[in-house]
Amino acid sequence: MQAAPVERPLPRSPTATGKQRTALPGPAFAESVQGWALVLPAVILLAAFTHWPTLETIWASLHTAAVPHPPSRFAPSVNLNALWADPVFWQALRNNLIYAGCTIPAAMALSLIMALAVERRMPGRSFLRLAYFTPTVLPMIAVANIWLYFFTPGYGLIDTVLAPFGLGDLNWLGTASTALPAVIVIAVWKEAGFYMIFYLAALQSLPPDLREAAALEGSSRWNFFRRVVWPLLMPTTLFVFINAAIDAFRLVDQIVVLTHGGPDNATTILLYYIYEVGFQYWDSNYAALLTVVLLLILAAIAALQFGVLAKRVHYR
Repeated sequence: MQAAPVERPLPRSPTATGKQRTALPGPAFAESVQGWALVLPAVILLAAFTHWPTLETIWASLHTAAVPHPPSRFAPSVNLNALWADPVFWQALRNNLIYAGCTIPAAMALSLIMALAVERRMPGRSFLRLAYFTPTVLPMIAVANIWLYFFTPGYGLIDTVLAPFGLGDLNWLGTASTALPAVIVIAVWKEAGFYMIFYLAALQSLPPDLREAAALEGSSRWNFFRRVVWPLLMPTTLFVFINAAIDAFRLVDQIVVLTHGGPDNATTILLYYIYEVGFQYWDSNYAALLTVVLLLILAAIAALQFGVLAKRVHYR
């Protein structure tokens, strides 16, 4: 005879016994906590010194000035109407756009030319690299004072060189038509060496077999640069363009030393006008509105760079 199978009782679930097991946090939860703990100091500093001041600036721009009739009151239309009717603001905005439109392409083109010049092997290459990069390490105040001597009418370096050609004795920084171009020349001279470093690093990272293959195919240097080198430099070009655009809208110390925004607001740009309104006229709320305008311009540039230009860049 065959023995009947023994029925074993099924294990009861935790819910049936009234007891529920507590799930222990897994390794993913521990990694998440550790990650947030590592970034928390940076998040606190970023919020305290960037996001919160930005919100305070936007809120202050919606109020009237507290000087000389305190207290200030919430009236967004007052500052907006004053901004729309402010001729100095429109002049500063125009000057800043001209400054950015000239310095960005000029500094980028000059930096690329310098990088191509010192990338290949040549006698004195290290000295030439040092000479190109030296203006970058100089403080802007020192650079402004050096060029202030160069532009001095009558006995400055530029007038001394141009005097034999009958072009000397010109007040470069005191004439409305030449003051802003003079500031642009100084900025390009100062910034091109810094951007050259990025282009030089990108050129040195290119595979050498590309040049050898182009030489075997009989390609000219210009065709090799246009067809191979320039497309591969597009990520670096985008990065340099972002830095150049930021530098074009944060210039203030050079204007303070050289022209104080003159003559007749010919060199007044947005950041200097914000400084002038906030710390000379003590209209902090109107200065806050000008700051919001500057932030909107930078946001538009960032949207153009990352929304349009970045999609056209191919990364290796």
